[in-house]
Amino acid sequence: MDITLEDIENRVELYALISRLMITEVDEEFLETIENNRDILELFPNYKAWSKRKEFSNKILKERYYDVDFTNLSLLHLVPYETFYTRDDQMIESGAENPILEIYDALNFTVRLEEARVISGDHIGVELEFMYSLCDTMIKAFKEDDKDAIHEILLIQRGFLKDHLLNWSPLYLINMKKESRTPLYHDGAELTLQFMLEDYEYINKQLGIPLVESI
Repeated sequence: MDITLEDIENRVELYALISRLMITEVDEEFLETIENNRDILELFPNYKAWSKRKEFSNKILKERYYDVDFTNLSLLHLVPYETFYTRDDQMIESGAENPILEIYDALNFTVRLEEARVISGDHIGVELEFMYSLCDTMIKAFKEDDKDAIHEILLIQRGFLKDHLLNWSPLYLINMKKESRTPLYHDGAELTLQFMLEDYEYINKQLGIPLVESI
């Protein structure tokens, strides 16, 4: 492995960004985070070039455009839950039978459904937050030079991406990009999918797993 602290911190930042974007409506603080960080803003090229950003304040953009778009993409027309895509009956498993909860419980990851305003832990925003949490834990392991812990976390992340996030969310994100009415969510969907794919390749490289075997 040739992992650096900067690598992990970048992964933490990106998973935090995309999980926040997916889990609930944006607020002015989140929008300012994008606006005030040149590197992050470059990840949203269509949003950056959007003329309405110069016409209206973030408050107005949120109320007139972003909240409406989020509702359309997450509540009305699309379903951001894993079990909707993986169950034959396309029902969202919101109870204790949801297999994702076993993973969370085993790794002491707590899902606050009411706070997150989701009905199940297999929401894309929660699954991305889980990846963020694992990356955050990896920082501690790195500072303690605990290579075994880092290796174990990478294995968990690889399995979670392969068996869960990358097994269903590309279809949701492709539809999200297609159905989006604002550049923020159009770019956000593309960024999320691209980053997950790149992160999966990164993890496999760190674990020494050839690309052919990683699929």
